[in-house]
Amino acid sequence: MSVHLVGGGWTPGGDPEVTSAFLAEAAARAAGSGRMVPRIGVLIVVDDDTPSLEYRTGYPESLRAVAACDPVVSVIASGEAFAPQVLTDIDALVVGGGLTPAYHAAIDPLVEEIRLLVADGLPYLGFSAGAMIAADRAIVGGWRINGIAVCPEETGEDLDEVAVVEGLGLVDLAVDVHAAQWGTLSRLVAATEAGLVDGGVAIDEKTVLVVGDDGFAVFGAGSVWQVLDEPAGVIVGTLGA
Repeated sequence: MSVHLVGGGWTPGGDPEVTSAFLAEAAARAAGSGRMVPRIGVLIVVDDDTPSLEYRTGYPESLRAVAACDPVVSVIASGEAFAPQVLTDIDALVVGGGLTPAYHAAIDPLVEEIRLLVADGLPYLGFSAGAMIAADRAIVGGWRINGIAVCPEETGEDLDEVAVVEGLGLVDLAVDVHAAQWGTLSRLVAATEAGLVDGGVAIDEKTVLVVGDDGFAVFGAGSVWQVLDEPAGVIVGTLGA
């Protein structure tokens, strides 16, 4: 089973290029326990109506549009924490999009259990914020480093200085999202150059990076931008799609 990191963007009718592999893994895990339709935990944190009601209702339905599944949606307000029960009797886990620092705080009590479940083969899909906090060293927002702008202010997630925290530890590289659409690749580059992270990936919208035991794959409409911290300096390349 794999960790699926989605850079954001979705359509109500489903995004099979982005979610098919995840849903197939969920179905395989469900079949192993004798369940015909996989139960998928979907965790959403709302801060000042972000993400929108359209997303909160539409994204779970967009999964069902791609393959048979039973999304079990848990929605909480920013400042609250998810109860352990949200991880009970599920075949896969989706952590949604919205304000990344709020997701990080809401998931914090469940970090050890999520790590154990994923290590045991539970498929994980992080959508936008859920992808960012999947990292071992997670960028959760900010638009300046030492007072100097490194990305658009509106992408700062209500933070000023770029903040890096301990994440879920599901992947050993930093993750940024909405790369081409929001201009956040420069934040990852600057964070790497400043020594805040040891490189990572910036993922475009409607694009997924699938990380598994046998390596990685990229699916969808965009690119995954790889940032490497080399002795000669920071190097940027694309993994493609």
